[in-house]
Amino acid sequence: MIDREQVLYIAKLARLRLAEEEVERMSAELSGILEHVETIGSLDLDGVEPTTHVVALENVMRPDEPAPSLSRDRALAGAPDGASGSFRVPSPQA
Repeated sequence: MIDREQVLYIAKLARLRLAEEEVERMSAELSGILEHVETIGSLDLDGVEPTTHVVALENVMRPDEPAPSLSRDRALAGAPDGASGSFRVPSPQA
C-alpha cells in the first residue's frame, strides 16, 4: 500500500499541492493501480500481441497537400507589433 509519505513525495516530484483529503484519496487510488499492475503481471501473456487500442483505428485526417499560404504582409496585418517583417514578442521574464 502507498502510504502518506510516498504520496507527498510523488506530489513533490510532480510539483503538485494536495489538500489533506486528496492525500488520503491518492493513497487509496495509487494503491489500487499498483494492485491492478500486479494482477496483470501475474497473467500468462505469452503469444499475446501487444496492442495500443482494443479496436482498429483508421486515419481520418485529410491528405497533406501543398496549398498557397498567407503573404507575409497579410500574416503580420493583425500583429500588435510587427517589426522588420517578423512577429515581435516580449523577452521572457527571468
